[in-house]
Amino acid sequence: MRDRSMNWKTASGLFLISLFALMFSLPVLAQQTGEIAGKVTDVADGSAIAEVAVQATGTNLPGQRTTTTTATGDYRLPLLPPGNYNVVFTLPDGSTRTRATQVLLQQRTTLNLPVDYAVDESRLEEVIVVSSTPLLETSGASISGAIDNETFNALPVGQEYRDLIKLIPGVQYTQDGTRGPSAGGNGQDNTYQFDGVDVSLPLFGTLSAEPATHDIDQVTVVRGGATAIGFNRSGGFKVNTISKSGSNEFHGEVSYQLQDSSWEGDRDVESASDFEQTLDWATANFSGPIIKDRLFFYASYYAPTVSRDNVSNAYGDVPNYKSERDEYFGKLTWALTDNILIDGSYRTSDRETKNSGVGPYEHPDGSSGSDSGLDIAILEASWIIGEDSSAYFKYTDFANKTKSRPDLILDGVVPTLGGSLDLNNLDRLGHFEVPNLRDDDDAWNAWAQPLIDQYGYIENGQPQGGGLVGPATDFNQQDFYRESFEVGYDISLELGSMTHNLHFGYHQEEIQEHLVRNTNGWGYIESYGGEEEFQGQPAFYRAQFYQTSFPEYEQGALDSWAESRNIEINDSIDWGDWNFNVGVLFSEDKLYGQGLKVDKSTVSGFVAAEGNKYLMHEEGFSDMIQPRLGVTWNFSDSMSAFANYARYYPSASSLARAASWDRNTQTRRIEAYFDENGNMIGVTPRESSSGKFFQAGIDPRHIDEYIIGGTWEVTDRLSTRVHYRHRAQRDMWEDTNNTARRSFACSNEPDRFGCMPAGWAPEEDYIPELNEWRDQIGSGSSYVIAQLDRAYTDYDEVSIEADWQGDNWYVTGSYTWSKYRGNFDQDNTTAGNDANIFIGSSFLADSRGRQLWNFKDGKLKGDRPHLLKLYGYYELPWNGVVGAYALYQSGQVWEKWWGTPYGYSSDTNRYAEKAGSHRSDAHYQLDLNYTQNFYFGAENRYAVQLRADLYNVFDNQTGYNINPYFDSAGYGKPRNYYNPRRLQLMAKFIF
Repeated sequence: MRDRSMNWKTASGLFLISLFALMFSLPVLAQQTGEIAGKVTDVADGSAIAEVAVQATGTNLPGQRTTTTTATGDYRLPLLPPGNYNVVFTLPDGSTRTRATQVLLQQRTTLNLPVDYAVDESRLEEVIVVSSTPLLETSGASISGAIDNETFNALPVGQEYRDLIKLIPGVQYTQDGTRGPSAGGNGQDNTYQFDGVDVSLPLFGTLSAEPATHDIDQVTVVRGGATAIGFNRSGGFKVNTISKSGSNEFHGEVSYQLQDSSWEGDRDVESASDFEQTLDWATANFSGPIIKDRLFFYASYYAPTVSRDNVSNAYGDVPNYKSERDEYFGKLTWALTDNILIDGSYRTSDRETKNSGVGPYEHPDGSSGSDSGLDIAILEASWIIGEDSSAYFKYTDFANKTKSRPDLILDGVVPTLGGSLDLNNLDRLGHFEVPNLRDDDDAWNAWAQPLIDQYGYIENGQPQGGGLVGPATDFNQQDFYRESFEVGYDISLELGSMTHNLHFGYHQEEIQEHLVRNTNGWGYIESYGGEEEFQGQPAFYRAQFYQTSFPEYEQGALDSWAESRNIEINDSIDWGDWNFNVGVLFSEDKLYGQGLKVDKSTVSGFVAAEGNKYLMHEEGFSDMIQPRLGVTWNFSDSMSAFANYARYYPSASSLARAASWDRNTQTRRIEAYFDENGNMIGVTPRESSSGKFFQAGIDPRHIDEYIIGGTWEVTDRLSTRVHYRHRAQRDMWEDTNNTARRSFACSNEPDRFGCMPAGWAPEEDYIPELNEWRDQIGSGSSYVIAQLDRAYTDYDEVSIEADWQGDNWYVTGSYTWSKYRGNFDQDNTTAGNDANIFIGSSFLADSRGRQLWNFKDGKLKGDRPHLLKLYGYYELPWNGVVGAYALYQSGQVWEKWWGTPYGYSSDTNRYAEKAGSHRSDAHYQLDLNYTQNFYFGAENRYAVQLRADLYNVFDNQTGYNINPYFDSAGYGKPRNYYNPRRLQLMAKFIF
């Protein structure tokens, strides 16, 4: 990984300054394009017409593209920037035919030309328009589609990139701000791209970047049936967008949008928190030519603000929350020649938040603030080499820097060995978890009541337990980087009656996380009440904090790295009414940690070397072979059937940090135990948060996907698609006790609740030599990274989709029935609903009660049996547009978490009943909008646009994220609710 010590903005500035010089040394746009292809035939006898000159010009394409039809009448115009095009066909007799069509991102636009020589089209006053179908792709064996900004701008969508996901059929609707939605996989299996750049959070796979929809020109999605084109390893869905570009005309927009707190419905659901929220968005963009027909520019500014006033929760008033962001974007599009196209862009964003993170049962002292910055630089180029071949190149650089800190900082409160807790000031020592009273447990209640009296919140005049008091726990600096390069070559070959469209691609990326953490005071202080022992003594309190909080420890950083290389080969074969897709993607992943050095003379092969980068684990090309096989039969002009098989090896993994050896020193969690009077009994490292070894011979996690379906273009206005899909995920990795299969076996403790059933797995250690390795190196966890026995998820879905469009209206609908089950639920392993969870190192399989045999098998968090989406718009004759979005979605499953049966006071992720035993209420929602345009000036050059968006018309504030903690306040109640009815108004000037 290159040195990141250079100031990022300086480096990016140098990058753009050298853009043009670099262009001349680069032969070859990644897949940020679409294409036009078709066939020219004679209407009289259906014969092919060869040697037809085909010329395409488009609003976003500097210059033009040309080709000629082959002996079979076929033609292909690849690597076209998405947008509107005029295609001129010059026939062998010199006459011309002109068609207008649209190219969608990563889609093929089929434009056939049946020629009637008896008709003189030159006398027609208008170009014949051939429509394209947004979102629903009816050709090929993949479940994919695209939509342009004219369509999603006419709908009540939202301002952020993540808002577009609500339009995708079969993908659950979520208001989570961190985790992604489920679509047959966990929320961290999705891939999010902006201008072809992976903006998913490196190592974690969640959506970190927040580009606004006002910059997006088109969006495309692949939900399943991936080909070996585009390096798709997603275990969920893959979304990509392309930003707007300049053209031969100068254009611009300035807009302001507001959602005042008085325009939002009352939060009248049963909740411990309440607030008034105001949001506003300021945007501006300007574009045009630098050199007519050759060099275009586009620039934009975006400034969203969120304010929450008069906030209150169970503990009273909470400080007002505010989030402010400034984002700038610039893009150049240069046609060096008609066959060489170059794009370069740079995006930078800075965001600051204050007074965030206070829960409904948390004292306002627990608020925190943060600062974050996002920078994305892109350089890409395409080269049309000849009539049948093309190449592309793409380089991207991504940086996401974040810092967070408590608003209340405990100066002078420092954890020390042999220290003690002042029980009368626990809320000034750390973040204290107030105990609850229990039925029929007098001893516990006698100990807990004084703490509740002092630190509890008041309800009905009485202090209540289960809340949290004291300041936020951690200082956190977390910087992420991703550097990516890819190159590809495409060629079409006609061999007899078959046409082979061959694609070859290579992609590599390096990702890095730079992490520095420290604890505020004693960190997180839990109530144990003497129910657990440490060093033979009853423990009444436990504090968790980072080792870096010890004054004698010199604070350091933890750096983690991962490298990925991918090679893809794909052949799309056209043979009469059949299309066969035969492809394979080979992948190689390397995880690098910090803190060890190779030494073959030792028993483990390593010695401790603090700060040293080492290869932690590697999966080679032969370990991750991903076949992509599809077949489509176009058995009539309007109907087709398809089938597809694909294997995916998702690349996101947090283990580069989670298992890094320097976690033993740099970011290790320490657990300190205290007696009834607050005196320290002793400390111990938290085993699951220390450096770990990998079980030998483990297979990488993979997903096998099977699809069958069909499409029917009922009319030229109505298209439908129906499919069945099955996804099976196996070979999951997780950190777990090295001795779990042996020490938790029922053969050892037949009467112990939650023991491993006979025959579940071999009763042996995952790494038999682990203790010897740890003794030699001198540190490390008793946990290991292992391939969990019998871990699985299965997903089945049946989906029907339809698009219906007319001259001035468009409607699309989808219904998806699905079933998502298994025993490995990556989305359900933390205390909250919406968090970045370590992939491969979560609470799953941690200690007794969290193993896969402990009630884990059942319905998974992302299970939504019924999902109905219907949306569209209607263009009114007076330059107005009405849009609507309707949704019905099954509720979220949950189950009781209770640690007592397993012998623990902590309930977290310890199921006391079968996974998914309960389900929250189903949610339905209707969103509406109206847009009115007022045109003026010569040829209507200018416009004022007024717009109103009304979300959740019926004010259906359905509760979700049910509290599963049996021993906590609010058990069985929703912790989150869908946002109430709210109105947004916008004014925009267009020129």
